[in-house]
Amino acid sequence: MANVVEKVPAAAVAAGGLVGGYATARFTKKRPLGGAVLAVAGAAAAQQWRRQAGPKTAAALSAAYVAGFAASHPLAKKVGAWPAVLGVAGSVALASWVAVDRRR
Repeated sequence: MANVVEKVPAAAVAAGGLVGGYATARFTKKRPLGGAVLAVAGAAAAQQWRRQAGPKTAAALSAAYVAGFAASHPLAKKVGAWPAVLGVAGSVALASWVAVDRRR
């Protein structure tokens, strides 16, 4: 299974986790389910970051992932929920691509 996951860029896994977590919570009206999607994708991305770029980069990108999730909440009050989620997902994906995925 790890080989299949490794074929998907970590940037896509991280962005998918942020967007997918929000979409799951919103459309099912079950926030814990959205949190589970967010957590599973975040763990998968962190594992890829660690394997491909080492523990320091993985820790920094994991912090960016969590910070993006946290920042999306106050940002949503200013620009709306979907723009906030898409903005932070894009930011985390860009950071992942710069730090890890472009090396592939």
